[in-house]
Amino acid sequence: MELSNCQEEGGKELEKRERDQLLTEAMDEYGHYLTRLAYAFVKDEAKTEDIIQEVYIRYYLKLEQFEGRSSVKTYLYRMTVNECKNYLKSWSFRKIDFFNRKSVMPSSHFTPEEEVLRREEESWTFRLIDRLPVKYKEVLWLHYYAELSVKEIGDILKCPANTVKTRLARGRKMARLTMGEEEIEDAKEY
Repeated sequence: MELSNCQEEGGKELEKRERDQLLTEAMDEYGHYLTRLAYAFVKDEAKTEDIIQEVYIRYYLKLEQFEGRSSVKTYLYRMTVNECKNYLKSWSFRKIDFFNRKSVMPSSHFTPEEEVLRREEESWTFRLIDRLPVKYKEVLWLHYYAELSVKEIGDILKCPANTVKTRLARGRKMARLTMGEEEIEDAKEY
């Protein structure tokens, strides 16, 4: 059921049944992606679940206010990014022991060997991207991890597509430079 099809003539409110159905559809269609996106920002499974729950509650409560100027996907991604940013600015985030956080979320569709290799690679990638300034980190995560287009990222971050392209290019360059520095440091150890 499309949100735009649910609005009855005369601006009547959505019925509870319709709201429940829209929420269920959004959770089924975007839940995995929103969870991955939130985890990429906060790197804590419990907090990721809290953020996603808050996003769905806000979505459910504001269904009548959704004007349809963007897709539901963009709307939910924007809400998720905002919730993550609010959390990262909060006092409760600052008191977390960064060294005790897990580096990647578990996955059940890999063999144990594949899982170990995947975790090592993702852990290294997480560390590499985490070193970048937020404005580059978020576009890299949204583009590569959430697999969003430049236009969708622009809609989510409320910036022009060319700005997104510039941040992607600069973020890639900074990541390559950081990667080069890390390889130099590794070589010095041997």
